Amino acid sequence: MIRHLINIILSLLPPSRLFAARAALLRFAGVELRSNVKFCGRGWIYGRGRLIIGEGTWISPGAVFHTHQEADIQIGSRCDFGPGVEFVTGSHEIGTGERRAGKGTARTIVVGDGCWVGTKSIILGGVTIGDGAIIAAGAVVTRDVPAHTLVAGVPAAVKRHLP
Repeated sequence: MIRHLINIILSLLPPSRLFAARAALLRFAGVELRSNVKFCGRGWIYGRGRLIIGEGTWISPGAVFHTHQEADIQIGSRCDFGPGVEFVTGSHEIGTGERRAGKGTARTIVVGDGCWVGTKSIILGGVTIGDGAIIAAGAVVTRDVPAHTLVAGVPAAVKRHLP
């Protein structure tokens, strides 16, 4: 309930100002922010799961975090996230023909240090993104991403290795 109220308060603030106030409110809501995190507005944090954001990371407006108590979202230091990036820890097992969305599941998401995640990308549960990786705009990340690679597409695939 507290996160819901904090989300509403944050939605009333200018989207890319008052970062210290935003950080204080997010910490009050149980989000673990390291120093110098810039968390822009117009986004939302669902659920009561653990969200950890590393030092010097920038979260652009409209980011959405679907947290779950059984699956952390861990973001490294010095990362940059474009507008509308979405993190989804939950899914379902395949059910019977009567109801294909079977038993609910939740899996951790880990983003390494120095990553750049493009606008409107979706990161699904169970994924680890290696240090220094780039996720192209609009990519849907369904599998682990090696360090220092650029991935793009639906589903995301390695397009090139970075120095």
